[in-house]
Amino acid sequence: MGQDLYSTHPEARAVFDEVSESVGMDLAALCFESSEEGLRQTQNAQMALFTCGVAAYRALGVMPASFAGHSVGEYAALAAADVVSLADGAKLVKLRGEVMASAGDQRPGTMAAVLGLEREELEAVCRVVDGTCVIANDNCPGQLVISGDVNAVQAASALAVERGAKRALPLNVSGAFHSPLMEEPARNMAVALSQVEFRSGIAPVYSNVTARSVADAAQWPDLLERQLKSPVLWTETVRNMIAEGVDTFVECGAGEVLGGLIRRIDREAKCFRVVDSATLEETRAALSG
Repeated sequence: MGQDLYSTHPEARAVFDEVSESVGMDLAALCFESSEEGLRQTQNAQMALFTCGVAAYRALGVMPASFAGHSVGEYAALAAADVVSLADGAKLVKLRGEVMASAGDQRPGTMAAVLGLEREELEAVCRVVDGTCVIANDNCPGQLVISGDVNAVQAASALAVERGAKRALPLNVSGAFHSPLMEEPARNMAVALSQVEFRSGIAPVYSNVTARSVADAAQWPDLLERQLKSPVLWTETVRNMIAEGVDTFVECGAGEVLGGLIRRIDREAKCFRVVDSATLEETRAALSG
C-alpha cells in the first residue's frame, strides 16, 4: 500500500515520515512489509488507510472544491483539507483503531453486506430481530451494511434474504462498527477529540453523520464522536455533493472501492483515482484536459 508513491514522490514520503514520527510507528514498514492478515487488523488497517489517503492527495497536488471520506477516510479528508493537522489526525486515527479493536474484544460483534434490498425494508428487518442490529453503511443503491450483535446480524441477514435481498455477505471485521456497540469507544474518542484544534480548512468537508458539509469547525469533535456509533451516509453524501455542483471525484489512497460506489450512485459522475504514480499521472492529465 502506497509504496510506489512513497518511492517516487517526496510529498508522499513526507506524509509517511510525519505520521510515523507522530504515532511512534514505522508506517512504511506497516504498509509495505505487513502480511495481509496483519494489515486487516483494525488498528493497522486504519493507520494504513489514513496515511496512504493523505499521501496520495498531497502527491497529486490539486485544490479540490470539497472533501469527503468514508469512515476512517473522513479523518484523511480532514487532514487533507487542513481542518486538522496531519500529526493530530494520525494520533486520533491510532486511538480510534485501538479503542475499536478493544471494543470488539470486550463485546464481540460483526457486520454483513446486504445486497439488493431497499434501506426502509432492511431497517424493518433490523427492528424485528433479537439483539442489536442496525444499518451501519449506506454505501450506494443496493448495497447496505448492517452491524451489531453476532446472532442479531446473522438473523437479520437470513431474514433479509427471505424478504428479497440478493445476498447477505458476512464481513471480515473485528467488531460491530458504526453501531450502538461502539458507545464506549465513542466516549473514549470524545476526550481526545476535545483536545485537538479543528480549523476552517481549505475547502468544505462533508460529514458521514449528516451527509452535509460542515461550516463550523467546532462541530467536528461531536460529529467524529457520533461517527463511531452512527451510520455512514455515503449515498446521501455523494448526492448532496453532486447537487451542490461536484461532478468529478478523485479517490486517493488504496483501491477504487469508493469510485465504484459513486458510479452506482450517479452514472454521470466522473471518477478518477490515485494509488500509484501511473494513476496519478492519468488523473492529472484527465483533470487538466
